[in-house]
Amino acid sequence: MRTLIVLRHAKAAHVAGVADRDRPLTGQGEQDAERAGERIREMGLAPDLVLCSPALRTRRTAELAFPGLEPSYEREIYEAYPDELLELLRRTDADAGTVVLCGHNPGVHELAVVLAGGDYVFRPGAFAVIRTGSAWTDLGPGEGDLVMRWDPKED
Repeated sequence: MRTLIVLRHAKAAHVAGVADRDRPLTGQGEQDAERAGERIREMGLAPDLVLCSPALRTRRTAELAFPGLEPSYEREIYEAYPDELLELLRRTDADAGTVVLCGHNPGVHELAVVLAGGDYVFRPGAFAVIRTGSAWTDLGPGEGDLVMRWDPKED
């Protein structure tokens, strides 16, 4: 079994004159990112790999949620569609049992729904834990089971 944790970046600030890729997390966003990491660790999950968009808000989310892990920054996660995210996951090392994909909506939410179904909102800082028996190279629509999801506004 493989585990995919689909994580949306935490709440980011809208700052006049700052490019979208350079938007920082808000204070609440920083707290929510730390809490997301705590919940993931409470589930006994330890990522082997963190795939992360290079945008500042995703980098900071991953840094706070998974201290001590060096993410793999993947340019194609920024503004990606679910099929592009699936293609990235299909290139994941076969030895990685638990993978985090930290990115942006709507792509990450749509990816979670494509893989495991469901009808839920995916607010900033939310994550979905999806298990699959498929190899990463074979991952496709409907091949995952939603184990749990977490939303900072519901915790």
